[in-house]
Amino acid sequence: MNTFETYESEVRGYCRNFPAVFATAKGAWMTDTTGRRYLDFFSGAGVLNYGHNPDKIKQALLAYLMRDGITHTLDMYSEAKEAFIRRFQDVILQPRGLSYKLQFPGPTGTNAVEAALKLARKVTGRDQVVSFTNAFHGMTLGSLAVTGNGFKRAGAGVSLNHTASVPFDGYLGSEVDTLDYFEAMLVDNGSGMELPAAVIVETVQAEGGVNVAGTAWLRRLREITARHGIVLIVDDIQVGCGRTGHFFSFEEAGIVPDIVTLSKSLSGYGLPLALVLIKPELDQWTPGEHNGTFRGHCPAFVTATAALGFWTNTLLQDAVTSKGDMAVEQLTRMVKAQGLDASVRGRGLIQGVAFSEPGLASAISQACFERGLVIETAGIDDQVLKLLPSLTIKEDELQHGLDIIETSLRAALSRDLRKAA
Repeated sequence: MNTFETYESEVRGYCRNFPAVFATAKGAWMTDTTGRRYLDFFSGAGVLNYGHNPDKIKQALLAYLMRDGITHTLDMYSEAKEAFIRRFQDVILQPRGLSYKLQFPGPTGTNAVEAALKLARKVTGRDQVVSFTNAFHGMTLGSLAVTGNGFKRAGAGVSLNHTASVPFDGYLGSEVDTLDYFEAMLVDNGSGMELPAAVIVETVQAEGGVNVAGTAWLRRLREITARHGIVLIVDDIQVGCGRTGHFFSFEEAGIVPDIVTLSKSLSGYGLPLALVLIKPELDQWTPGEHNGTFRGHCPAFVTATAALGFWTNTLLQDAVTSKGDMAVEQLTRMVKAQGLDASVRGRGLIQGVAFSEPGLASAISQACFERGLVIETAGIDDQVLKLLPSLTIKEDELQHGLDIIETSLRAALSRDLRKAA
């Protein structure tokens, strides 16, 4: 690893927690250069919902490349883009009764968020955007301004303006409806809050600690924003594309956002691709007003089209629900068995175990890696052990990973006891 440590920037992050040089990967498994295999409960931070190198998607990509399919087109028309648009309409939008225009910004999630924020401000003529405590929306300046993490915000080096943060669902305890606070701020001329252009929300705050918004809370948020003429943006970059069961994470709540941002698992293969879904009446861009060099990445259109094959029926959705229930049951059991002050929370195959003891989640993550499981932490203090396996993981593989977590939990607690002694 001397090459990386010598020449790569100190900004490196994940490699410090998972010090291996990975060479190959298939399904739910990664293999390093020594031949050691690791079960993947990280999935590239939600990029690999369908696992590593899924065969049908890989074959579609290889066939396209071998016939010299065009790779890069900016926003010129291409066969690959047309195939994706038609397939997305047929498989995702029309069956759900959704009508959106599709904008392809730059290829990452933060590009999609930046475009959404810019469009909301353009359409409304207002500049303030409301976000929520513990939100994470990206690392470019606009996205960072609506992110709650103080460490990440401080990295901007400049003031992050034209935003306001309000409490997320559950932030003030389960008995408090935080939207009472938000709505009071909106209607009180003495609150100091200007009428915002937009509200941006994650239905499950992944990086923020696997904080789950309730369906009633989301419905009320939709009603408040609609009544006040505020654009509602749902950031589905990490918890969309089936992570919570349904393709969109907001489907369970029965709401229709004004703008939706997608990226990460959209391409289905780890290729960069982002998409902004816009209600037709809000699509008020002038040609070229927002662009990006890699908004025409045709290989990603090809893999994204192939990935939609998972959504022609409900088999994957049902499997995510079933495997999510399995994870919740066993995580809850192991926490109770150890008598820990901890809670299990999540939806589908994004699950978190929030520990009250500082450092315990990180210690478990480290112990898991020693035993061949890659699993990250989340939350402002890394207090949450975050499960993000592929949606296509086999049940016996999921069970194997859960067994490693239980063994690692006991090992981490044993180390703590030895330290205390």
